[in-house]
Amino acid sequence: MGKCRIVHYINQFYSGIGGEEKADTPPEKRDGFVGPGMALNNALKDMVEIVGTVICGDGYFNENLEEASKTVLSMIESYKPDIVVVGPAFNAGRYGMACGMVAKLVDENLEVPVVGGLYNENPGLDIYKRYAYFVETGNSAASMRKAIPDMVAVIKKLVEGEKVTEGYVKKGIRKNYFADERGSKRAVNMLLKKLAGEEFETEYPMPVFDRVAPGKAVKDIKTARIALVSSGGPVPKGNPDHIESSSASKYGKYSLKDIDDLNSDNGETAHGGYDPVYANEDLDRVLPVDVVKDMLKKGVIGSLHEYWYSTVGNGTSVANAMKFAAGMVKDLIADNVSAVILTST
Repeated sequence: MGKCRIVHYINQFYSGIGGEEKADTPPEKRDGFVGPGMALNNALKDMVEIVGTVICGDGYFNENLEEASKTVLSMIESYKPDIVVVGPAFNAGRYGMACGMVAKLVDENLEVPVVGGLYNENPGLDIYKRYAYFVETGNSAASMRKAIPDMVAVIKKLVEGEKVTEGYVKKGIRKNYFADERGSKRAVNMLLKKLAGEEFETEYPMPVFDRVAPGKAVKDIKTARIALVSSGGPVPKGNPDHIESSSASKYGKYSLKDIDDLNSDNGETAHGGYDPVYANEDLDRVLPVDVVKDMLKKGVIGSLHEYWYSTVGNGTSVANAMKFAAGMVKDLIADNVSAVILTST
C-alpha cells in the first residue's frame, strides 16, 4: 500500500503570496507542500505524502463564497486525497471561517477525514467543529510549534486506522434519545429541586460569560467629555486602514476635526454583516456625529473627544475585542473622557 495522500488548504499569507493586501487572491493549487506543509511533511514523511496544496485569499473566499467553494473543492478533489488538512488558522477569523467551510465541503462531498487547528475563540471552530478533527491552538502563529505536532498526532491515528478519541475539540454531534418522562415534567422536577436547595443536573448547560459591572452614572452631562466608539464599521471614505468586513483584526482611530456630518462623500461602513446601503447614504445613522456636534454647540454636553474609534463586530473574537478596547481606553483616559457613546448595528 502506498503512502496516504494529503491535500493541504492554506491562505495567501501562509503560502507566501502576501498579507492583507493580497487577501483577494483567487484559488490556486500547487503540487506538493507549501509553507507550514513543510513541517507536516517532515513529521509524517514515512507515512504520508502531501500531494497538493490549495490556496485562497481570506477575503476572496469569504466574499465570493459560492464560486470559491466550488473551485476549491474541485481543486482538492483533483488530487484524490485520503485526508485533507486545513490551516492551522489560530485566531485569524476569516481564515478560520474559510478552513471551516472547506472542512464542511470535504466532509459532505468527498467523505474523507479533515484535520485542522483553530483557537478556541475563532468563530470558525464553533460553527464548523462537527466537520473536522480540529486541535485547539494558541492565539497566534507563535504557537505553530505546538499546533503542528498536535495535528500530526491526529493524522497518524487516522493513517494507522485507529479511532481518534482525544487530542481534538469534540464535534458535539447531537443524537436523539427517548426519555422516560416528557420534557415538561422533567423541567418542573428540576425547578422543584432548585427551589428546595437540592442538587440537580440541567439537560442544557449554558456557557459562562463575563459579568461586567455597569459604570457609574455621569454626574453632570453639561460638563462631561464624550467620545464616540462603534462596532458598526463607520470609517472614512475608502476604508484607509482596510478594516476587515468580518472577524476584524484591528480598529481605526479617525479625527472628528472639521467634520459635523458623516455622509456619502466622507464616510462609509466596512461592516459585512448587514445591508450597507442606508449606512453608506448617511453614516450618521451608525455613528451620530451630526447630533453630537449639535449637542456640543448647544451646550448639552461639555466637550467632545477629538477622535472616533471604529471596528467591525461581525464574527470578531472576544480576545480581539478586549484587545481593541484596551487600546482605546488608554487614549480616552489620557484625554479625561467622562463617558462613551458606543453604537452597534
